[in-house]
Amino acid sequence: MAEQRPKKKVVESTVETPAADASAPTWRPTAEAKSKATRFRIIAAVLWALAIAGEAFAIFWVLRQNPVIMWLLIVMFVVIGALAIIGGQLWKKANDLDPASRKDPVRFFVQNQLGAIISVVAFLPLIILVFTNKNMTGGQKALAGIIGIVIAGAAVASNIDYSPASQEEYANQAGLVQDITGSDKVYWTTSGSVYHLCQEASAVNKESADNTIHAGTIAQAQADGKARLTLQLPQELKECGYTDYVLPDNWQAVVKGEAPFVPSGEVAPAVEPTSDGSETPVAPAPSATN
Repeated sequence: MAEQRPKKKVVESTVETPAADASAPTWRPTAEAKSKATRFRIIAAVLWALAIAGEAFAIFWVLRQNPVIMWLLIVMFVVIGALAIIGGQLWKKANDLDPASRKDPVRFFVQNQLGAIISVVAFLPLIILVFTNKNMTGGQKALAGIIGIVIAGAAVASNIDYSPASQEEYANQAGLVQDITGSDKVYWTTSGSVYHLCQEASAVNKESADNTIHAGTIAQAQADGKARLTLQLPQELKECGYTDYVLPDNWQAVVKGEAPFVPSGEVAPAVEPTSDGSETPVAPAPSATN
């Protein structure tokens, strides 16, 4: 006999959210998400400014001492790294709440990788000047340089956004959820990182500290830090009673924003390769008249 899970309470989100249209999916952050993203970006900018100021102090004071105060130089590397990493993590959280559009590739890249770019700026000149400093011995240069490179590498690696969110990704997910369920309502848990199709989904019924399932719109789920639709869709279609719905073959690419969302019953536009290897839609041929 299957073990029964304890029933969890369902809490409806009260955050106001813009309406969405499944036939032409668009995405806008809630006012709360936009405000939180702005706050995170301001804090990140302040932390990054402090990191650059720390770099300037190390370059224009610490490295000009004769002899160089090694413990202070190492402390400055650690402080700069901590400021860069914390700022980068806040910036990535802001981008999850209020992402850029892939339609502007330059802005999309800069906005999502700004934390890594700032980390390079905060470390590279200082590391170069350590290796060219005349007030340090070869051993001191090697020690400080290696420490600086390791901390800089950690800051850059942690601040790279390897799978950045996009407005198109969020719009696709909203359109797909509404196409499956007929509504913009989803479910999530406090400790989870994604949202789900229904409160009967096994993923949201696992035991948790607060024993709570949250319910609300997709934008509300995203404002609560759940940036993506679950990738367990085939399983949840069965658990939620949507057994007649047929997912497109490229549904994972749709969820990730890598392919356009096409509502069920509609035909995706044909595409043809261009000279640069990308694909462009081909207008359908006019139907013949009798």
